Amino acid sequence: MKAKTAAKKPNIFVRMGRKLKEVFSELKKVTWPSFGKVVKSTGAVLAVVIAFLVVFGAINYGLGALLDLITSIGSST
Repeated sequence: MKAKTAAKKPNIFVRMGRKLKEVFSELKKVTWPSFGKVVKSTGAVLAVVIAFLVVFGAINYGLGALLDLITSIGSST
């Protein structure tokens, strides 16, 4: 009988409260980056995204032109 009462979990609100306390205590330990680092990292990410956009746009344009060439050859007969 003792094992049954000892294994009883607290209600959901108590468990959620404990979890929130743990989350906030962990967030206090986080070392946040400075504003300058954030701006530099954001700039680097945007530069990479734009570079990939240009590369994939060029590939898309080239493949579209190739498809137009292939379909125009087939329809001319």
